Amino acid sequence: MLTVDYDSFGLEPGALVLDMGCGAGRHAFESLRRGARVIALDYSFEELTAVRDLFWAMDETGEVGHGGASLPVRGDALCLPFRDGTFDRIICSEVLEHIGDDAGAIAELTRVLKPGGTIAVTVPAWLPEKLCWWLSAEYHAPLAPGGHVRIYTEELLRDRLRASGLQPGRSHHAHALHSAYWWLRCAVGPTNDSNPLVKAYHRLLVWDITDAPAVTRLTERLLNPVIGKSVVVYATRTTAEAERVAA
Repeated sequence: MLTVDYDSFGLEPGALVLDMGCGAGRHAFESLRRGARVIALDYSFEELTAVRDLFWAMDETGEVGHGGASLPVRGDALCLPFRDGTFDRIICSEVLEHIGDDAGAIAELTRVLKPGGTIAVTVPAWLPEKLCWWLSAEYHAPLAPGGHVRIYTEELLRDRLRASGLQPGRSHHAHALHSAYWWLRCAVGPTNDSNPLVKAYHRLLVWDITDAPAVTRLTERLLNPVIGKSVVVYATRTTAEAERVAA
């Protein structure tokens, strides 16, 4: 289940890509399939171990695109272990809502992005997230590890990117079918996986992901602009910002 639109992202074989806060690695794997050189960074050893194992499996089964390479790296979003202007492309998907100092994290991402490079940033969209917070305090749990600490509007995200010297461009919403799923989960308790309605909806989502039937694909395309669970903004690092950092 990809949130980033790779046509908008403009990824080319051989590009050096950072998947910051890679989690289970879905975007890192897709980038590797497309022949990118991928750094999958996360703070969790457990996540990185699973990502490393799947990188190995992809290589063994010939799923790595020509010229592709991969490396899992443990690191902190506020102090990235890379030189200025390292990456051609960066993905930061569903990460910033977990970070108290999101401006600091964006500044680090800007620093390690090459001048003219593209970053794709995704966060939970305002309306679906607002309803989840209203339905369940447990869902976001801002004081718990990994909890959501803020709700973004698209304009707030764009302002954060501009403040770091990035130039925001195209945006879109994704995963509308997942919004209703999470509203349901929040209504019955976000950890209640045994609820019959939750289990039935989960089967629907699995069917959508594995089979991509026309009915769910069309429904999601129609609903995404209104209730898409995630908002994605693509931005570039300007030459002026690169010169300012170098000075």
